[in-house]
Amino acid sequence: MTETRAPTGGWRRATVASVEHPSPRAVVLRLDVPERVDHVPGQHYVIRLTAEDGYVAQRSYSVASPPSDSQLEFYVERLEDGEVSMFLSDVVEPGDELDVRGPIGGWFVWDGSREAVGIAGGSGAVPLVAMLHHARDVGAQDRLRIAVSARTLTDLPYAQEILDAGGFVALTREPHADRAAARLTAAEVAALVPGEEVCFVCGSAVFADAATDLLLAAGVEAKQIRVERFGPSG
Repeated sequence: MTETRAPTGGWRRATVASVEHPSPRAVVLRLDVPERVDHVPGQHYVIRLTAEDGYVAQRSYSVASPPSDSQLEFYVERLEDGEVSMFLSDVVEPGDELDVRGPIGGWFVWDGSREAVGIAGGSGAVPLVAMLHHARDVGAQDRLRIAVSARTLTDLPYAQEILDAGGFVALTREPHADRAAARLTAAEVAALVPGEEVCFVCGSAVFADAATDLLLAAGVEAKQIRVERFGPSG
């Protein structure tokens, strides 16, 4: 398996260009980052907050935008017990400055050069969205197939973009199209992996373990599966 060379960047002082709330439980931030190191889809950044008394809190967030975008975009799920996510959702405004470090990560990355499958739950869809954008930019749409799961369509980040790109959507709390509410099935996952693709799995620990089991049951070798676990998912 050919490895993708992934860059690494240091701390930068970013300026918030825009703040949008696609739902009451999420915020989308676009940042201007001076002297930015271009990322590979799938990489993440650390966002660090420092209080006046010196207290520091930080958290990692996957980049939603492709390398071609002049800004970095992050989808942040608002967690009631998340001091960083609540601040980013409720307090941050355009023009504010944030400390960011990245890009980070060299395992969960896709540069568009080979066949790939992505399976995600809830906010785990974010790095796959960066991959979808990049696939469009480099003309590699036929090399990437994705399936995502969420409770409802409203809970799914970038739902319309995923649907427009031909992604398969499984909702567990409401029907969608001609599909009844249900978790991803073994047959649905098996339909994505007819060859020797690298498979990306992203979501909560519970979702990631279940999706990995479905891939293994479909005949995918463990060495082909790359897993990233973070945050609660649908």
